[in-house]
Amino acid sequence: MSVRSVFRWGITSIFFLSSIFLIVGIGYSDILPVTEYNGQDDGQTETNLMKVKHLETPVNLKAVYMTSYVAGDKHLRTSVKKLADETEINSIVIDIKDYTGHIAFDVSVDLLKKFNSAIPRIPDIKDFLKELHDKDIYLIGRIAVFQDPLVAGKRKDLAVLSKTTGNVWKDYKGLSWIDPGAREYWEYILALALESYQIGFDEINFDYIRFPSDGNMKDISYPHSKDTKKTEVMKNFFSFMRDGLKDSGVVMSADLFGMTTTNTDDLNIGQSLEGAIPYFDYISPMVYPSHYPTGFIGIKNPASKPYEVVRYSLDKASDRSSTTPQKIRPWLQDFNLGATYDAKKIRKQIQATYDAGFDSWMLWNAKSVYTRDALLPFWKEEDSQADTGQI
Repeated sequence: MSVRSVFRWGITSIFFLSSIFLIVGIGYSDILPVTEYNGQDDGQTETNLMKVKHLETPVNLKAVYMTSYVAGDKHLRTSVKKLADETEINSIVIDIKDYTGHIAFDVSVDLLKKFNSAIPRIPDIKDFLKELHDKDIYLIGRIAVFQDPLVAGKRKDLAVLSKTTGNVWKDYKGLSWIDPGAREYWEYILALALESYQIGFDEINFDYIRFPSDGNMKDISYPHSKDTKKTEVMKNFFSFMRDGLKDSGVVMSADLFGMTTTNTDDLNIGQSLEGAIPYFDYISPMVYPSHYPTGFIGIKNPASKPYEVVRYSLDKASDRSSTTPQKIRPWLQDFNLGATYDAKKIRKQIQATYDAGFDSWMLWNAKSVYTRDALLPFWKEEDSQADTGQI
């Protein structure tokens, strides 16, 4: 049992009757039978697999990101687990499918097996998720959706293509993409979301839910989306996922470019704040100060002014999501780009989030290495929104 769990149990045990009531269900959804979805009517679409507990979404969610490589290494993942055990962190985001297209654990559904995309980087995934749940850690599974060189390489007919060669198109990083209008691929993502929830993830986070943004855009062809407005293609995908998951119990979140909070166009990638809000439980704009252009709101180097950039961006998000403000849950920066991000700069982003009226945030570091001094001890988490940003 974690330090956090021992502390909380010590308090709740004082109230004997209340603790009994908690044991029978508060904080957890019902323990549900889990069924397999294999994407085809073969008479085995509801095979009983296992039973898992799901935690309720924390009101004040504070998360860090963990790659599948770190999650699969018992030594490397210890440092991230300790953050959740000893600091205000109460949630971990773990890769289900990353930019390579590989799924990080073995899958049981035929539709997911057909591309041979599963590489068990996290061989003990079910035990690991249960261990984290036992520590009261809320679990978010991240799926990088349309950036998928693995499936694009095996199914050219689903991919974004080059106009001149007819071959699979690649961005400046050499990565290929699935055409966001390819509905067959939507079924694949839906099946992956359902199976991931069934093995223990509490929430599914959809990233790269957009059209490509860099590369030779003059040589790009979308055989499925064709001339359909990009925002309409994305809304259709969002609606499909919402309809497919609405009865499952899955909590859905979406990652958007940070500038979707300040831009009223679709950034030529099909993303808009208003276009996504109706379909997801949470929206996570990536308001990393280092990713804003020189001169943004008059700042020569936005990375050097984390409070100002995050506050301005989230104030705009608040204005545009006034009927559903707590759907906004930003990604914040814990990596060095454009400036050295020490504890003070990270805390300034967190304070800007609170000052903009939001109560949840997530920290991103591609190596899953975090600045511990930026995080409050868990017993001070109740006072975190009153923090002055001074470390």
